[in-house]
Amino acid sequence: MTAEPTLYVVATPIGNLADISARALEVLRSVSAICAEDTRRSGQLLSHFGISQPLLALHEHNEEAIAERIVGRLRDGQSLALISDAGTPLVSDPGYRLVRAARAAGIRVSPVPGACAAIAALSVAGLPSDRFTFEGFLPAKASARRERLQSLAGEVRTLVFYESSHRIEESLQDMVAAFGADRPAVMARELTKLFETVLDGGLQELLARVGADDNQRKGEFVVMVQGAQDDEGGRLAEGLRVYGLLSAHLPPSAAARLAAEITGAPRKALYGS
Repeated sequence: MTAEPTLYVVATPIGNLADISARALEVLRSVSAICAEDTRRSGQLLSHFGISQPLLALHEHNEEAIAERIVGRLRDGQSLALISDAGTPLVSDPGYRLVRAARAAGIRVSPVPGACAAIAALSVAGLPSDRFTFEGFLPAKASARRERLQSLAGEVRTLVFYESSHRIEESLQDMVAAFGADRPAVMARELTKLFETVLDGGLQELLARVGADDNQRKGEFVVMVQGAQDDEGGRLAEGLRVYGLLSAHLPPSAAARLAAEITGAPRKALYGS
């Protein structure tokens, strides 16, 4: 620990409480207060480890408003910690505005690394992991979700998504439409928890398994999709470019059909129908 006022960004377990690090516990016990996304949920975690530091609510709805106030406490010489509901803060969670404000004020910001659902899932997926892109949560609105997926159809890196239980089936359906039924994928559910499962196969196969088993639609999900083959990615990228030009002058279906004929890209990936 340092005497210099510091904002510690502390990773917490994503399920199994034994995954918390000794350093994380030391930091959380030593700071003046802990900024938490959900103070009730974090309070239960801290209570389990006998940590009684005051909690400050910091979430997406108030972060911008209170960041400067928290930075003021750091300027006054206090050290604080930032945690999220589970895993590593700022990874599809609030906190970047506070970290940015602290760094702009010349405050030391130090990571206390630990669990991260995306990295944990990728480590057991058996998909190429030398290059990957983290996409976080897809849009909730179906049209925006499909548009986002179609824009990623030519991506050659492994794609990593978070998804919720009430949208997992619909998202897999949209992935089949955007990436193809046979694109290799892995779905990790409830990592480090009692009902942890990791399923692999083509996207259509995963969709069928989720649709046939209610239990596979419960919990928190990481979905990983193998990237497009380089030649496939090139065709899709060119197809999307040509489609964009043609769709300014033709109906979408006609533009997609013509772009597919010109480039060899699959029409469904261009138009999603």
